[in-house]
Amino acid sequence: MVHRYRNSHETAYVGELYLRYTHLVYGVCMKYLQNEAAAEDMTMQIFENLIRDLKKHHITVFKSWLHVVVKNECMMHFRKATTDAKKGTKLKFELNKNMESEQVDHLQQVEDLKKEAEDKEFVLRHLKEGIDELKEEQRECIELFYLKECSYNEISGMTGYTVNEVKSYLQNGKRNLRKFITAKNNEAEDGKNEVV
Repeated sequence: MVHRYRNSHETAYVGELYLRYTHLVYGVCMKYLQNEAAAEDMTMQIFENLIRDLKKHHITVFKSWLHVVVKNECMMHFRKATTDAKKGTKLKFELNKNMESEQVDHLQQVEDLKKEAEDKEFVLRHLKEGIDELKEEQRECIELFYLKECSYNEISGMTGYTVNEVKSYLQNGKRNLRKFITAKNNEAEDGKNEVV
């Protein structure tokens, strides 16, 4: 069914998957969300996402893959409920770990915190653009690992890449993101210097 949909893009196949698996998806959503309305909304959202996601992922065992997707969507729902800013925390800190400053007097500390906030805002502003510039494999692994917080094995199961390939795509993706953000930062600094 998944193979036929990937080849034809006929949404009737996704409709058939909905009929076959909606009760399972709803059950997992209820287990995590403990709320009927939220579970129903999440179930519909997941099947709407399948129209897009089934075209992108190499799926070997649909039921297992779907279970991981549902679990991740529910966990993301919880994280979003607590704070939207937490979405890319792991990645933001890795890209900005050198931004922390030593303890200084109060005025200097306030100035440092302001600069750090501006730097993080700059990174966040260009992060999506940088991710979009990555090769498909790197982008896919970065999004699943950092934004959806999947493990190496989960990513391997969802994409068909080996665990070593996943690690390699993540490492290269992070390096390319750092280069992209650094280049954007240099452009911004050059722009400031030209204005002065």
